[in-house]
Amino acid sequence: MIRKRRLLDRVRGKLPPVRSWDGLLTGELAQERGGFGLGRVPERLRPDATTAMVCGYCSTGCSLNVHLREGEAVNLSADGGYPVNLGMACPKGWEALAPLRAPDRARAPMVRYGRGGDLREVSWEEAAGIFCERMRGVQARHGKESVAFLSTGQICTEEMAYLGAFAKFGMGMVHGDGNTRQCMATSVRAYKESFGFDAPPYTYGDFEESDVIVLVGSNLCIAHPIMWQRVLRNGHDPEIIVVDPRKTETAMEATQHYALAPKSDLVLLYGLARLLIEEGWVDEGYVARHTEGYEGFASHVAEFTRERVAAETGLAVGELERFARTIGEGERVSFWWTMGVNQGHEAVRTAQAIINLALMTGNMGRPGTGANSITGQCNAMGSRLFSNTTNLLGGHDFEDAEDREKVAGLLGIDVDCIPDQNSLAYDQIMDGIEGGTIKGLWVIATNTAHSWINQGRARRVLEKLDFLVVQDLYGTTETAAQADLVLPAAGWGEKDGTLINSERRIGLVKKVSRAPGEALADFSIFRLLAEAWGCGEMFREWDSPEAVFGILRRLSEGQPCDFSGVDGYEMIDESGGVQWPYRGEEDEGKERRLFGDGVYHRENGRALFCYEAVREMPELVSEAFPFMLLTGRGTSGQWHTQTRTGKSAVLAKTAPRENYVEVNPEDGERLGLATGGRVRVWSERGEAVVRVFLTATVRPGQVFMPMHYAETNRLTRGEFDPYSRQPSYKACAVALKKT
Repeated sequence: MIRKRRLLDRVRGKLPPVRSWDGLLTGELAQERGGFGLGRVPERLRPDATTAMVCGYCSTGCSLNVHLREGEAVNLSADGGYPVNLGMACPKGWEALAPLRAPDRARAPMVRYGRGGDLREVSWEEAAGIFCERMRGVQARHGKESVAFLSTGQICTEEMAYLGAFAKFGMGMVHGDGNTRQCMATSVRAYKESFGFDAPPYTYGDFEESDVIVLVGSNLCIAHPIMWQRVLRNGHDPEIIVVDPRKTETAMEATQHYALAPKSDLVLLYGLARLLIEEGWVDEGYVARHTEGYEGFASHVAEFTRERVAAETGLAVGELERFARTIGEGERVSFWWTMGVNQGHEAVRTAQAIINLALMTGNMGRPGTGANSITGQCNAMGSRLFSNTTNLLGGHDFEDAEDREKVAGLLGIDVDCIPDQNSLAYDQIMDGIEGGTIKGLWVIATNTAHSWINQGRARRVLEKLDFLVVQDLYGTTETAAQADLVLPAAGWGEKDGTLINSERRIGLVKKVSRAPGEALADFSIFRLLAEAWGCGEMFREWDSPEAVFGILRRLSEGQPCDFSGVDGYEMIDESGGVQWPYRGEEDEGKERRLFGDGVYHRENGRALFCYEAVREMPELVSEAFPFMLLTGRGTSGQWHTQTRTGKSAVLAKTAPRENYVEVNPEDGERLGLATGGRVRVWSERGEAVVRVFLTATVRPGQVFMPMHYAETNRLTRGEFDPYSRQPSYKACAVALKKT
C-alpha cells in the first residue's frame, strides 16, 4: 500500500517523477485521492464553508458561491460581487451540482471485447494499456494521420492544452478538432480575417451603455439569460433590434423585430450598408484612419437596392429604412450575434457583414459599441486559443516556422514534434472516417452521435472505426454506446482549472466535490496516458493545472491574448476574474474592451472590410418537402444534448420531456393538427415523430424544433460554411403529416 501511495503521489506531482509507467496501479487513484483541490477553501473554514467559482455551462461565465457542509458541496447561490453576473444566476447555474450526482455517472474504465460485445470494467492500468496498444496498432497499420481526436469547449483550459499537446506532440497526431467547430468557428475565422486575431472586442458592460442594441440570430433571453439581464439594466432606454425569422422570446421583448426569410441575413446586411452609405451615415473619418477595403465594399453593396433586399428577405422597404435609420442615428450602437449567424452556409461572410456595419459607422472601441460575437460553451474561448486544434497553442500558427520554433522553445521540446500543417476540421475528420483514412478516434466531453449534423450518417460513420475511445462523465451517452473504450471523467466542480468566457475573462473552477468511483479529472487522465505512451518526460513541468496555467501564460506573452501579468490562480480568485489582454498594472480594470485606440491586429493596424457574392441556400422547400425547419434553443433550463441538464429533476420541469415541433396555426388547420397531438416530420435524411405545438411565433411554411432532442439532428442537412467548416444547422426542408 505504501508503494501504491507513492505512485499516486507521483501522478499528482508531489514526488520527483519516474521515467516510465512503472507499473502504475491507477485503479487505486479514485479511491485514494482525498480532500479538495488547490486549497481555495482555507483549512480553517472546512468542513462548513463557502467558496466562489465560475459556472461550467454557457459562455457567460457567472460566478457561483458553493456552500459546503461537512466537506460536501450541498448548495449554490449567485455571487453578488462578480462583475459578470452581479448576483444573478440562471436555472442551469442554480442546478449545476445535480449532474454530478446522477446515477449513471461513469465510475470505472470500461472496455468492449469484440464487435457488439458488452462493455466490461477494467483497471486504469489495463485501460491505459489498451488505449496505447490499439492506437499504436492503428498508426502502425495506417500511418500517423490515421488517428484523430474530437475535443470540447466544456473542459478546463489547462486540460485542453494538455490534450492537444499530448495528442499532437506526444502521440504524433496531426488531426484534432473540437465541438466548438459547431458553435464558434465562424466567429473565429471572421475575426481573424477582419481584425487580424480572434479577438471579441467587448465587455458585458456594453449591454448597459448602448442606445441601440442589434441582435442577429440570437435568442439572448433563452440562450444567455444573464446577458439579457444586463440589457435590462441599461438606463438609456435603448432600441433593441432583433433579426430572426421566428418571433423568439427575445423578439417579443424587442422594440423592433425583423422576421426575415431564413438565411437571407447576408442580403439584409448588405442592403443596410447601402442605405447607410446613401443617407450619409458613414463615419468617414474612422473608416479612413482605421480600415482598408471600404471602397471595394461600397461598390459591392451598390447592387443591393431596397427593392431587391425587400424581395429576397420578405421585409418591407419601410422596415429596411427604419432599421438603417436607427443604426445611423444611434450614438452608441452595439451589434451582437450567435448561432443564428454562425451556423449557416455563408456564415463567415454574414458575421463579417455585421463587423462591416460596426466599422463603417465608427461603432468600435467605445462604451456601448462593437461587433460582438457571443460564444456558446463555457470555455469555447479557451478552446479557440489553447486546444491546439484550429491553431497552435496561444493563437500561434502551425504552418509558420517561426511560431513552431517559438512554441517548441517555450515548451522545451523538439520542434520536429510539432505538426507543420493544420488539422482537418470536424466534418473532414468524419469524412476521413467514412473514406477509411482515419481509423482511430478519441472523443472527449462531447456527444457526436447526438449532436453532429445529419445524425444518422454520423452514427453510421462512427461504426466504421477500428477503435473509438470516449472520455466522458457518463457511460450512457449515444456516443459512449458505440465506444470500444470508455474513460470515466470528473466534471465541473470535481477538479481545478480555468475557463475563459465570451468577454475574454479568465475565471477559476475549483474542486469542491469528489468524483465517483474511479473517475478522474481529464487532466489526470491525460497525464496517465502520457506516461503509458512513454512521453511523460515531455510533460514533466505539466504536473498540475496551475503549473500548466503558468506555461500558458508564457505562450500568451507578446500575443494579442497576452495574460502574462496574471501571476496565478490566487490573483484570478481575488480579482473577480481577469480579462485578456493583461500584461500588468497598465491593463488594470474589471471591465475592458478592445480597439479603443483604433489599432487592430493586422500588420498595417487596420481592420479589413470583407465581402463576397451571396450564395443561394443549399436546400430549398419543394413540393415533396414544403416546410422550412428552423432549429435553436428550447428553454433556459436545457443545454446542448441534455447530457447534464437532463439529470436535474428541477430543470426537467422547465422543458417538455418529449420533443416537439412548433407549427403555425394556419398550417396546423390545413394539416388537421392540434396542440398535443403527434406529427411525423421527415427530410431526405431521416424522420421523427414528435408532439405538435401550434403557435404564431413561426410563420406559415416554417416550423421550429429545439436542438436539445436527439430526433432533431436526424433531419438536419450536412452543409458547411466553406471558410469556417461550421455546420449549417439552422434551416433545412422537411415535410409534415399527422400520425
